[in-house]
Amino acid sequence: MTAPSPSRTAVYTGSFDPVTLGHLDVIERASRIFERLVVGVGINPDKHSMFTLEERVDLVRAAVHRLPNVVVDCFAGLSVAFVRKQGASVLLRGVRSLTDIEAEFTMTLANRKLDPTVETVFLMADAQYSHISSSLLKQITPLADDAALLRFVPPPVVQALRRKLA
Repeated sequence: MTAPSPSRTAVYTGSFDPVTLGHLDVIERASRIFERLVVGVGINPDKHSMFTLEERVDLVRAAVHRLPNVVVDCFAGLSVAFVRKQGASVLLRGVRSLTDIEAEFTMTLANRKLDPTVETVFLMADAQYSHISSSLLKQITPLADDAALLRFVPPPVVQALRRKLA
C-alpha cells in the first residue's frame, strides 16, 4: 500500500489535557476529510498539565480507537516540525470562539514564517462543544456525576478525571 500524499495527511496538534468531545468532534470530522490524520499530543511549556504526556496520549488513543485512519503520537517542539516529520503539509487546528481565532491567527502567521510549505486549516468545533475547556472540567468534575461529565468528555476520560481530581 502506498503512503497517503502529504496533501491528504493532516496533523492536529494540541495539549489535549484532557481530550474533550470538542476535540473528538474535530478529529472525527477531519478523519472524513483527510486520508490520514495524525493527532499530535504536545508539551505546552506555558501550561501546567493536569495529565502526564503519556496519560494524555493514552486517553486520546482510547477516544479515537474506532477511527482507522487516525493515529496518535506525542511530540516536543514546534508543531510545523512535527507536521513535516509526519510527511504532511497540513496543520489542522480546531477553534471554539473568536478568542481562539485571534490566538490561532497569530500562531498561523508565525508558523508560515517557520515553514511556508505547511498550510493551516481550521475546523470550528460544533456549537454544542464551544464552551468546553480544561478549566471548566476542573471546576465541574468534583460536583458532576458521570452522566453529566459524559456531556463534555469521551468515556475513557471520566474515570481519569475522577482519579486526578479526587
